[in-house]
Amino acid sequence: MPRARSHVATLGGSSDDIEAKFYEALQRGDIDLLMSCWADEDEIVCVHPGGPRLLGAGAIRAAFEGMFSNGTVRARPVQVHRVVALTSAVHSVVEQVEVMLPDGLHQAVVLATNVYHKTPEGWRMVAHHASPGSAPDTQVVDAQRPVLH
Repeated sequence: MPRARSHVATLGGSSDDIEAKFYEALQRGDIDLLMSCWADEDEIVCVHPGGPRLLGAGAIRAAFEGMFSNGTVRARPVQVHRVVALTSAVHSVVEQVEVMLPDGLHQAVVLATNVYHKTPEGWRMVAHHASPGSAPDTQVVDAQRPVLH
């Protein structure tokens, strides 16, 4: 059964537009905007660093609501590598995340893969998988491809 959508579901015309709204929603702690970035499908999936695999909108919403109950998520994409086809896009993202700990503000690197499908509503996220990273992960390693004859 499709979820009811608010007016925020009419976001942008590209996977980049949806990604920008996703990170804006994290920084604002706006659960409705964040959930409007996701596809209206039962198979959507989200994995937070060190967390379990969350399947479906209910589990994903509950996890983000739990995060937002502690404040906003200060994550911003600093590097994005895109693979885009007609109806799907995969973004490999290096996120800069600010975390408040007892001894003050710390910065962390998170590596995320965001997958988007073009749906009847426009581009929507179908998967977000994030893992802890480190400072060297902000450097791009681009190996030479071998020439096949």
